[in-house]
Amino acid sequence: MRIYVDCDPGIDDALALAYVTAQPDVELVGVGSVFGNNLVPTTTDNALRLLELYGRPDVPVARGAGRALAQPPRPALHVHGENGLGGVELPEPAAAPADLSAAETLVRSARSAPGEIDVLALGPLTNIALALSIEPDLPRLLGRVVVMGGAVRAPGNTAPLAEANVASDPEAADVVLGAGFDTTLVALDVTMRTVATADWLDGLERVEGRRAETTAAILRFYTDWYSGMFGARRCAMHDPLAAAVLLDPALVTEAVEVPVRVELRGEHTRGQTVADLRLNRDRSDERPAVTLVGDVDGEAFFKRMTDALR
Repeated sequence: MRIYVDCDPGIDDALALAYVTAQPDVELVGVGSVFGNNLVPTTTDNALRLLELYGRPDVPVARGAGRALAQPPRPALHVHGENGLGGVELPEPAAAPADLSAAETLVRSARSAPGEIDVLALGPLTNIALALSIEPDLPRLLGRVVVMGGAVRAPGNTAPLAEANVASDPEAADVVLGAGFDTTLVALDVTMRTVATADWLDGLERVEGRRAETTAAILRFYTDWYSGMFGARRCAMHDPLAAAVLLDPALVTEAVEVPVRVELRGEHTRGQTVADLRLNRDRSDERPAVTLVGDVDGEAFFKRMTDALR
């Protein structure tokens, strides 16, 4: 499997990169950075540092969009810390970002190997929307696109109805979700029900080795924030769950094929992901359907996540 990761590291992005880099049968062809959890200079630097930590400094990192198509960035420092990694300082990376932008790099990769590269999109979808403007045939040139984003049946996390990645660039998300990619959407519907418990977090603290020990340290800030929300020691695993769904679709135990739109105008609904889940909906809707994940095998996921950190 050949994978390109577009991300905004971010603590849960770090776990997703740990998951992907641990798989011996995965070729990580590149990483694109984007604004989101932090500003793009920081997310780019974090991507380089994390690839060093997880033993893949050879993977090229391309700096991506620094802001959304139609609004300024709003970093989530309260969730991920000032440096995006919970205050944990990783060593200075030896590598530098690639010369091409993330959008240009994605297009070049797709053109060089039509149908062979899958995309894991873990941040705002700005880079992918920009890549689509460069190459309108991108949906045909890529394999699967797994997106962590949206909230259909669940409440939002950055607003009552909006999830952070989609709300960070609603216009880009609407373009990408309607473009005809072979898209799987891993939304808050499932990520907020697939959470790391105190037992799992304690188990990770006992795993020896730099990979696990550093990741456990990064997770503490994130867990403290989520524990205040959940009322118990636990945290959501948004991005690594999306990575697991891409690498092993058999983890998905429930899904539905539906068109998904993004609300762009409402004062209280901008950024909402809207799927028509009615059984009698109009099937002539010309908007392409995406696979909306409803449930996963959480026990299997957390076992694989632990294995990836050993």
